Amino acid sequence: MMNLRVGYVREHFSSPLLQFAEVDDGKTFNLVECPSGTGQLISRLTNDEIDIAIALTDPLISGIANGSTAYKLVGSFVSTPLNWAVITGVNSEFQDIKSLKGTTLGISRPGSGSQTMAHVMALQQGWSTGDFQFKVNNDIHGLIASVDEGSTSAFMWEHFTTKPFVDEGKARFIGNVPTPWPSWLIAAHPTRAPNDQVKAFLSQLTDFVNRFASTASRLGPNIDFIKEKFGYPEEDIKAWLGTVGYPLDCAAIPHNVVEQTFRLLEKAGVVKMPENGFDVNVFVNKDVCSLTP
Repeated sequence: MMNLRVGYVREHFSSPLLQFAEVDDGKTFNLVECPSGTGQLISRLTNDEIDIAIALTDPLISGIANGSTAYKLVGSFVSTPLNWAVITGVNSEFQDIKSLKGTTLGISRPGSGSQTMAHVMALQQGWSTGDFQFKVNNDIHGLIASVDEGSTSAFMWEHFTTKPFVDEGKARFIGNVPTPWPSWLIAAHPTRAPNDQVKAFLSQLTDFVNRFASTASRLGPNIDFIKEKFGYPEEDIKAWLGTVGYPLDCAAIPHNVVEQTFRLLEKAGVVKMPENGFDVNVFVNKDVCSLTP
């Protein structure tokens, strides 16, 4: 039996996964870090570099809608929205979201959350997709360098991940755009990752997620773990723990999350409705997970 290769982004959201990995110690799965985010995760699923990805909801759904057969959705990971910060250079001319119209926005990769959420931001502002351009900058460090040198006007990234850079005076917040959907799902290659192994992984991950999400863990152990792993200030950790929610069952996906996210992405111009209409079975591997209302 092969070890599953599990792709992830090394952020505080991944704490339950990291705790699981420490206990598993390479017996059933190996972690593959993807610092560029969901665009890199999807690329590695496509290129047979990982079998499972814990990634952002919107680019996973848009990837399948736009023709990817490298994965299907198999589970849920974070049930609350992601708070995307809009970030610019310390000395840039941009003071708010409205001032970004017609400029070049930084993204990590094509198809990434940083790109799909830029389309959602444009939808909220009443802009068309032609009102801005994109420049690929790979990761958070490249994105910060781009707004500092002025090759991009701004970029979007998770609030608490970028807050240390803002606190250090390397970047500046000019707005926030929370996702209108639960933020993280789990995807797996439909044939390369054996269903029974994926089920076992999700079952055990659920145990660690439930422990992490408990009130007792939020009040103490979680704070210490995140502080040790990521070096965030305690006040930021407590603020994040007060907002984040995890599913009771990682092997269940709400039907309305998939459909409503798809329809919002359609409005934002990221995906198109197929001629035969929306079909959740195109997106979800029901041999692994269950669909809930």
